[in-house]
Amino acid sequence: MIDLEKESYYIFRMFNKDWALVSAGDLDDFDTCTIGWGSLGDIWGGINKGRPIVTVYINPTRYTNDYLMNNEYFTVSFYDEKYRDDLLLLGTKSKRDIDKVALSCLTPEQFGRSVTFRQAKYTFLCKKIYTHQFMKENMHEDYQHIYNDRFPPHFEYIGEIIDVIKKEGEE
Repeated sequence: MIDLEKESYYIFRMFNKDWALVSAGDLDDFDTCTIGWGSLGDIWGGINKGRPIVTVYINPTRYTNDYLMNNEYFTVSFYDEKYRDDLLLLGTKSKRDIDKVALSCLTPEQFGRSVTFRQAKYTFLCKKIYTHQFMKENMHEDYQHIYNDRFPPHFEYIGEIIDVIKKEGEE
């Protein structure tokens, strides 16, 4: 079994261990939510021509899912541990009910045709290239229990990475 905590394999743990925010829209009207499921890779290209991608999984009950559905671009951003409480807040509250971003210490900024936050240590700007909702009947039986009457299957969004912000050091 490989040790996914080693630096060379850390990419496999970024979402689950550190969490991230997925955001869509523009500064005038956007939403964001915390995600713990995602992946980085490449797709749809020949040798040395693969498109770099981020794949995220969003439950359709999340208001952010509407923004992802209705926008061509989205961002995925990662944060230092000191922002963990803000990510928890943005993952447990809904823009339908309150201005959850205003309750956080994060500062929204326009990034291309989407939104990120000034405090992000990494942000991937993605052009949506594929969307699909999981179908329970296509899942291995060991995982079908994840979805029930209360919890509908997630949507998968694949975005081609078209720009990246990487910040060094503390803000």
